[in-house]
Amino acid sequence: MYNNILETAAFLKERLHARPEAAIILGSGLGSLVGEMTVSAEIPYTAIPHFPLSTVEGHSGKLIVGRLGGKDILALQGRFHYYEGYSMSEVTFPVRVFRELGIRRLFVSNAAGGTHPDFAIGDLMIITDHINLFPEHPLRGRNIGYGPRFPDMSEAYSKDLIARALAIAAARGIPVRQGVYLGTQGPTYETPAEYRMFRRLGADAVGMSTVPEVIVANHCGMQVFGISVITDLGVEGKIVEVSHAEVQKAADEAQPRMTLLLRELIATL
Repeated sequence: MYNNILETAAFLKERLHARPEAAIILGSGLGSLVGEMTVSAEIPYTAIPHFPLSTVEGHSGKLIVGRLGGKDILALQGRFHYYEGYSMSEVTFPVRVFRELGIRRLFVSNAAGGTHPDFAIGDLMIITDHINLFPEHPLRGRNIGYGPRFPDMSEAYSKDLIARALAIAAARGIPVRQGVYLGTQGPTYETPAEYRMFRRLGADAVGMSTVPEVIVANHCGMQVFGISVITDLGVEGKIVEVSHAEVQKAADEAQPRMTLLLRELIATL
């Protein structure tokens, strides 16, 4: 795998006209943040050596090169999921490529089901920590020397970036929540009993992504900022049938607030 990482990074270095300061992974229905970028290049995943392909509706499958908040960044418009049949090394492959490109800050977004009783559809939740319930660990196997065999996860999400985001949200009048994200393999949405269990475990929101990428980013020495859009509710008495189309719609409606927050946060780097 390491040779594949180096080959992919070399391919991208030839096509980058600046050194990106950060990378963003955009989740379900959140790809239109790219519209806020000054785009210099769009590279389809099909053209990038060793890159997987995103098969989920709402994930367009492009690496976007450009500027946001006055900074040079990369954006994955579409991520890879364990439930698509990919291994964890494939799911997290782009993060390791980012490490080879010199990126030290990773921003991740996702659509999630809210388990906190005070949450509402459309809320933005800044992720303060996570619970990993994926059946395969992304660092399983031979250790790649980006980090130690047993990496510390006591600050998986950067307290500094969280503090900056909270200050921006307060100044801009953007309502935000804070909470713990729980990652599962999917692809089914959760049953009411599962939602109750996850809440008792300490989760404020649950989804099918993000955790593997954040673990690998920490192993690579990156600062991480994560944000969830609450697109459905797993709260007793508020649980209704949910579809992927409804998740995308709720994410679309929350995008202007998330875009403003991320743009101003990146500008502080």
